[in-house]
Amino acid sequence: MKYISTRGQTAPMSFSDVLLMGLAPDGGLMLPESYPHIDGDTLNRWRKLSYTELAFEIMSLFATDIPADDLREIIKKTYTKQAFGSDEIIPVTKLYDNLSLLELSNGPTLAFKDVAMQFLGNAFEYVLKQKNERLTIIGATSGDTGSAAEYALRGKQNIEVFMMSPNGKMSAFQRAQMYSLDDANIHNIAVEGMFDDCQDIVKALQEDAAFKAKYSLGTVNSINWGRILAQIVYYFKGYFAATTDNSQQVSFCVPSGNFGNVCAGHIAREMGLPIARLIVATNENDVLNEFFNTGKYTPRKSSETYVTSSPSMDISKASNFERFVFLLLNKDSEQVAKLFNDVKNGQGFDLSDKLATVADRFGFVAGKSTHQDRLNTIKKVYDETQRLIDPHTADGVKVAQEVQNAGEYILVAETALPAKFEETIALAVGDVPLPRPEHTVGLENKPQYVTVVPNDAKAVAALIEQHIIAR
Repeated sequence: MKYISTRGQTAPMSFSDVLLMGLAPDGGLMLPESYPHIDGDTLNRWRKLSYTELAFEIMSLFATDIPADDLREIIKKTYTKQAFGSDEIIPVTKLYDNLSLLELSNGPTLAFKDVAMQFLGNAFEYVLKQKNERLTIIGATSGDTGSAAEYALRGKQNIEVFMMSPNGKMSAFQRAQMYSLDDANIHNIAVEGMFDDCQDIVKALQEDAAFKAKYSLGTVNSINWGRILAQIVYYFKGYFAATTDNSQQVSFCVPSGNFGNVCAGHIAREMGLPIARLIVATNENDVLNEFFNTGKYTPRKSSETYVTSSPSMDISKASNFERFVFLLLNKDSEQVAKLFNDVKNGQGFDLSDKLATVADRFGFVAGKSTHQDRLNTIKKVYDETQRLIDPHTADGVKVAQEVQNAGEYILVAETALPAKFEETIALAVGDVPLPRPEHTVGLENKPQYVTVVPNDAKAVAALIEQHIIAR
C-alpha cells in the first residue's frame, strides 16, 4: 500500500516513511491511496479474534512494508493486560438501553490516546532501528496527547520528544502527568497561548524544510497516520462486542476537537464496518458542530477559543479534518490545498452544498455540549448508574442522547477517566471517592519540569536546537 498527500504534491510513499514524517512536504496530510474494503466473510472471521489478532489483521493491510512477524511482535508488545488492565483492552460496558461506553481509557495515562500512542512508540522504535535513524518528535497537546505520547516514548532509543501545551490551561492532574517526568529524552514546553497556538507552531516547524531535515522532525499528533491506523482497530472491536452478527448496525458518538478519533471511525465505516452514524460531540469550541450542521467551516483565533471544563477539546482548528474533506471533495487535491491554505491565512470555507453528502454518504451528525450540560450529565449518569464519567465523555453522552433515533444503538467513545478532572467531578456530584490507579497516587506532589516560552515558533526552535546540541 502506498500513501499520498491530501494536497497532491508529494510522491507516493511507504507506511514506514509516512510514520516518521508528520506533515507531508506539501503541507498536506498523508493517507492511503484507497481504503481496503472488508467483506462480510472477513467480518465474520474477525469477530472471533482477540484484540491483538484483530489489530494484526487490520494493520497488516496498511503497514505492508513491515514483515508480518515483526508487525505481530510490535502489536503483541503493545496491547498487554499489564498496560491496559484486561485482555479485552477496550471493554464495552452498558450505561443505558441502547447506549454503552467504549472503554478506551484504561491505559497508562488514563486517556483514549494511550491505545494509539503505545503502538506508535513501539512502531517508531522499530522503524528507526531498521533505518538506523534518529527522530525528533514535536507535538502539541490540549491535555491528553502529551502525556500519552511521553509515556509511550520515554526512554525510547533514538527519539527526542518536545511537547508543547498551553500554559495553565490543563487540569492539575494533566500537568502533573506530563511535567513530573524526568526522563532525559522528554522536554515539556508551556506556550503562552492556547492549544491552537501550539499546533500552529508544530505546523510552522514542520513546514520549515531545512529545520525539519536538520533535526529529523516527526510528530505524534493526530496528523500522524500511525495514530489513526491504531484507532481504526477499536471501532471494529467495539462493533463486534456490541453486536451478535453483521446485519446489525451501531452508531458511534465521539467527543472531538481535532477530528482525529472520529476520523478513524470514518475510515472504519469506509472499509465496510456496519456503522449507521458517526456523531461528533463538541464543547463550546464548536467549529466541527457548526460544519456538520451548516457546511461552514470557520476556524477561530486563539483569542476566540474558550477555556472549558473539557479542556482536551478546547480546539478551534481541527488539524485532522483535511483527510475527510479530501474524500468529500472526491480527492480534488488542488481544491483541498486552496481551502486549507485559506484556513492558514485566517479564512474559513463553505461546503454547504455538500451537506446532504456529509450526512447521507458519510453518516455524520453533530451536537454541542456546554459546561452546565457536562455537570448535569455527570450527575445524571452517576445518580442513575452509579458510574462516574469524565467531562469529555459527558459531552459525548449528552449529545448521543440528544440526537439518538428510536431503536438506534450508540457506543460513546470514552475519552478519559474521571480522576483526571476531579475539580469538575466535584462540581457535578460533590465530594465522592475518585479511584486512581496506584501509579498515579501523589502525582501532583512530584517535582515538575517545564519551560515556559512565548507564543513564538522561533523561541521553540531555539529550545529544540539547544537541547539537541547539548545531547
